[in-house]
Amino acid sequence: MKNVARLGIGGPVGSGKTALLECLIPMLTQQGIEVAVVTNDLLTTEDADRLKGKGLIAPERIIGVETGSCPHTAIREDPTMNLLAVKDLELLYPQLDLIFIESGGDNLASTFSYDLVDSYIFVIDVGAGDDIPRKNGPGFIQADLVVINKIDLAPYVGANLDLIRQQAPQHRRGKPIAYTNCKTKEGLEQVKSFILATVLFHVGANY
Repeated sequence: MKNVARLGIGGPVGSGKTALLECLIPMLTQQGIEVAVVTNDLLTTEDADRLKGKGLIAPERIIGVETGSCPHTAIREDPTMNLLAVKDLELLYPQLDLIFIESGGDNLASTFSYDLVDSYIFVIDVGAGDDIPRKNGPGFIQADLVVINKIDLAPYVGANLDLIRQQAPQHRRGKPIAYTNCKTKEGLEQVKSFILATVLFHVGANY
């Protein structure tokens, strides 16, 4: 069986994880990348249903997992439910290149088990304030890529984007950061290049 790459997408509630997926899926499929998605919600399949409604990929390639517990449990302490969903997708679609695993909305301590994913992205949004980088949350510090989303909101919520751009790299200690606006697609090429170069190992990716 083909070795399918697995990429986690984590971050707090409302940071834009699903919106990011809605942008990335067509960007990747247009390049011939075969994609599937596993979403996590506490007691619903809301995020999976939202993605299916967009028609970005066949709905059968999107599985919603109802974790019934704290979101971080299903992606770190006991990822069994997610691993089973991944295995189902791998068996049904042996041509897959990449499976996204989107965590339910959690806090800054949310991290993925590397038994579940090969790497993971942690998404925060500017609307939560410009102090988030200084809080040194494990998800923010340890993620393979941090996406600082909704940069267009900074002037409306009193957040200092220049301060975020200054402090985030200090706390990330050289690990990559992308600054994005999913409405205008700003910064998304950098995220795509990260996936191609670091997750899918495509030669020539501009990352």
